[in-house]
Amino acid sequence: MEAGVPADAEWRAVDMLNTMVWLWLAVVALALILEASTMSLVSVWFAMGALVTVFAAYGGIPVTGQLLIFVSVSIATFFAARPLTRRFLDPHITPTNADRLLGQDAKVTEEINNTISSGAVYVDGKMWTARSASGEVIPKDEMVEVVWMEGVKLYVRAKAAVPA
Repeated sequence: MEAGVPADAEWRAVDMLNTMVWLWLAVVALALILEASTMSLVSVWFAMGALVTVFAAYGGIPVTGQLLIFVSVSIATFFAARPLTRRFLDPHITPTNADRLLGQDAKVTEEINNTISSGAVYVDGKMWTARSASGEVIPKDEMVEVVWMEGVKLYVRAKAAVPA
């Protein structure tokens, strides 16, 4: 064997090193492509794990060690970044002053009849268009409770129907 020429085993080790580096780079690329197509932070964790594992593979760490690093970094990235990403992915519900009407008592000022789309209530010093939450007709001067709100309409139920 000549000096300066690596043995066959060394060539295989170098070839394996190059193969694993390229394999992990491919995992990074695929994870990023998947992430770009979904935009829901599904695979970015795996991209980070694979990126760190590229350096581990380049450093000559065995394949089992690389797999352990990939899984560990992916899980750690997921748990570390999840609270930050939740804030951006969750729908932003902006509470309004009108939300305080929910659960309030109101007085029916115009008979509430969903069939003919009529009804109004007086609550919190204002008149509101109202509909019956259950679909029943609620007569004028009845006391009701505001159950939910859709736009500028309040959905109410008669106080007698409110479970104790």
